[in-house]
Amino acid sequence: MELICSSMSRSISKLTSCTILFMFLLSCFSFTSTEAYDALDPNGNITIKWDVISWTPDGYVAVVTIYNFQQYRHIQAPGWTLGWTWAKKEVIWSMMGSQTTEQGDCSRFKGNIPHCCKKDPTVVDLLPGTPYNQQIANCCKGGVINSWVQDPTNAASSFQVSVGAAGTTNKTVKLPKNFTLKAPGPGYTCGPAKIVKPTKFTTADQRRTTQAMMTWNVTCTYSQFLSQKTPTCCVSLSSFYNDTIVPCPTCTCGCQNNITQPGSCVEGNSPYLASALSAGKNSYVPLVQCTNHMCPIRVHWHVKLNYKEYWRVKVTITNFNYRMNYTQWNLVVQHPNFDNLTQIFSFNYKSLTPYAGLNDTAMLWGVKFYNDLLMEAGPLGNVQSELLFRKDKSTFTFEKGWAFPRRIYFNGDNCVMPPPDAYPWLPNASPRPMVSFLGPVVAFLASLLFLFAWA
Repeated sequence: MELICSSMSRSISKLTSCTILFMFLLSCFSFTSTEAYDALDPNGNITIKWDVISWTPDGYVAVVTIYNFQQYRHIQAPGWTLGWTWAKKEVIWSMMGSQTTEQGDCSRFKGNIPHCCKKDPTVVDLLPGTPYNQQIANCCKGGVINSWVQDPTNAASSFQVSVGAAGTTNKTVKLPKNFTLKAPGPGYTCGPAKIVKPTKFTTADQRRTTQAMMTWNVTCTYSQFLSQKTPTCCVSLSSFYNDTIVPCPTCTCGCQNNITQPGSCVEGNSPYLASALSAGKNSYVPLVQCTNHMCPIRVHWHVKLNYKEYWRVKVTITNFNYRMNYTQWNLVVQHPNFDNLTQIFSFNYKSLTPYAGLNDTAMLWGVKFYNDLLMEAGPLGNVQSELLFRKDKSTFTFEKGWAFPRRIYFNGDNCVMPPPDAYPWLPNASPRPMVSFLGPVVAFLASLLFLFAWA
């Protein structure tokens, strides 16, 4: 019996070890898989839809549309770059609304030369001002796509492609593979193409509906870690009840090191600023003002006033990047009192509810033609607004950092917060009366001792 039990225990221990090893490998795979997850926008993604609208003698014509279904993350200048690998020996005969960056080797063709013969073409959007005979709807924005919540009319980009040396029926067409999306750099990971129900199109008079011959989708998700290893923004804090201003943590986005990285930052009054800007005028690499944190963007949260039934906050966004104007900027703030937001001044506001029944996340962005452009570093390189909150007596407090945000995103990237133990603390009024009371008592006792000594 003991032999059986010992053998069973050894088997169970082996099984447990195998199970633990399997779960560990599974967790490692989950971190390296193609999926990314944003807790404040759990359903956000970029969907690339291919609609085959007609067949040609050796292939098909397709309209490709890039939809930005992310609530607050844009594709900013210099715009998107889309790539894939053909499944067979397909070529691109022509394109409208976009172009490939390289033609490739088309020497096997006589007469008509394809637009692109590469096995793995790379496609970019055309610029505004492209001739009308080269445009289609939703094209030619320089690759810029705004977020779904902030600007839904400009949350998609399209182009048309004529593909040759491909199948001419639903059975013979092979889906492209290995999709890549740069916006403009890395950060997005795309899954495989999947055939879906054909898209239906309605005519302008709403009286006729047509549908694509074939449709497939590609879903791409964003990871800030893949996009940039270092943070891009930080948060500083202050309050009316404490003279301490908590700055962004030192070296948040890098450190000033002119020995190993000369020119990593420039002082605002430096005579070399103009030459540094002209040398990299077409570069999107940040040229930041020299600070302790070295971040292109700083968000400052100031607890400004305290009323009987309300409290007031001032938010300031400062741009330290000399090379970047942030058009259509946005801020996402998580704080438990957003369910009692009463008024906001000079910013647009939308409540984000990633989870039902929990209203603690707000999206803020500028008013059009007023402060929707965050200028480059300099005297005008900041925008600010104030928020008025109503107090909920069951939850409101100034203690333990409750008045400060839990999380802040700028243009979809998570900003680094100061450590919690550095937050401005609420002064404790209890020692002060004791000191003021003990002072006269000590003085009185001292005088009595002095009198007794003379007596």
